[in-house]
Amino acid sequence: MKKLILCFVALGLLNGCATDAYTGESKVAKTTWGTGIGAAVGAGVGALIGGEKGALIGAGVGGLTGAATGGYMDVQESKLRQKLTGTGVQVAREGDNIRLIMPNSITFNTNESVLKASSNAVLDSVALVASEYDKTKLQVIGYTDSTGNDKINIPLSERRAAAVANYLGLRGVAGSRISAYGAGAANPIASNATEEGKAQNRRVEITLINAQ
Repeated sequence: MKKLILCFVALGLLNGCATDAYTGESKVAKTTWGTGIGAAVGAGVGALIGGEKGALIGAGVGGLTGAATGGYMDVQESKLRQKLTGTGVQVAREGDNIRLIMPNSITFNTNESVLKASSNAVLDSVALVASEYDKTKLQVIGYTDSTGNDKINIPLSERRAAAVANYLGLRGVAGSRISAYGAGAANPIASNATEEGKAQNRRVEITLINAQ
């Protein structure tokens, strides 16, 4: 029975290897991981209920469920990458979630929380994809560099996150799907010892979370 379950996983992964169009790397698609894991879980449950026949049925059901979960986010990732190419926004896949890293050069002027016009096209693209896939939650987090202190940085980052969240709401994304908060200078992605590093740390991140 263990061999049977492992076979479902292996077959799913082998059939799902592909070349990433953005990095050129050969990798296993998120849909495939979902299929393999879903099949394994389904097979295990099915085996407990109905032996080998139950494992086969469970693997099929579990595989379909896993593929649907992974595929739902795969399509959003692909569309976001296409729409945001050349904008300066980084698109990072983290498990079933998609993280969009938006530098301040696109979104806000120094010490301000009013969105720049250059952010409109970017946020319009995000809102378009988010509206199409309404089972996805959006978490908006504002960040600053280490200049100043928390009394200044946290409220500023909160206002910036709120500005992005409000814009997405105006573009049709339901407010119940969006959460927003400011983290100040926490979680830097570069060194605050250089101006270049500080510029990277001044950012807003939008994480699209699989809430299926």
